[in-house]
Parts: sequence; C-alpha cells; structure tokens
Amino acid sequence: MSFYTTISEGIKDAMRSRDKERLSALRDIKSKLLLEATKTGAEAESIDDAAAFSILNKLFKQRNESAEIYKEQGRTDLEAEERSQAKVIAEFLPQQLNEDEIAANVASIISEMGASSMADMGKVMGRASASMAGKADGKLIAQFVKSQLQNQ
Repeated sequence: MSFYTTISEGIKDAMRSRDKERLSALRDIKSKLLLEATKTGAEAESIDDAAAFSILNKLFKQRNESAEIYKEQGRTDLEAEERSQAKVIAEFLPQQLNEDEIAANVASIISEMGASSMADMGKVMGRASASMAGKADGKLIAQFVKSQLQNQ
C-alpha cells in the first residue's frame, strides 16, 4: 500500500469518526502530496517515501513553528489546534534519531569517505542527508558534520 493510499484511508476513517482536527491534518498532507505529484507529472500513488517524508517533515515543522507563534501571542486555542495537527503528522513520520545516533552515523560516513577537512563538508552532507532522510533534521546533521570535520 502506497503512502498516498494510507493517507486517503486515514481521511475516510477521520470522516467516519467525525474527527475534524485529524481530518484537517490528513487533508493537508494529501494536498501537499498531490502538489508534489503534479510538479513531477507522476501519479500521486507513485511518490516515493523519501519525498513523502520530506513533505511530512516540512509540515510538522510548520505546525510547531505556528504553535510557538500562537503561544507567544496568547492564542491558546490556535496553539492547541496546531499542536494537535502536528501530533497527527508525527504519527506518519519515521522514528527520529537521537543526537548520539546522528553523531555515530556522521562519524561512520566521514570515516567511510575518508573526509578530513571542511572542504569535504558538501560531500559528507550529501551522503548523510540521504542516509538519514526523514529521520533527522538537516540543520542538526549539519551541526554534527561541521563539528566532527573541524575536530579532525
């Protein structure tokens, strides 16, 4: 079953259970998947998992950032709605790596590639980002790559 089909089934279930917040979050995911499919001219069902997880990560970050803004503005009603939708989106994301796992993966990639200086950061980032796609934030990966290359 494709990721797109899973989301479509989730929408049907949310409609049956009259869960408005879940339905809203799932519809947003589906619309973003459809937009991605139209960019490439492919069917929505054929979107690969890496692209889908990238979209989900972006939506998750947007929801959390919005919730923080609403919190600062004292809009607890909107903050709660954004956090609820972020929680729904998080259900479909792969388990996130902790900092120790990211550091270990980066160290492994650096040793495999034989990287030894900051000049190799682009190559290391390319491989690290691909191997940890959807499992770790790109900024966090970049911090570990930079610190480990500077310490060599």
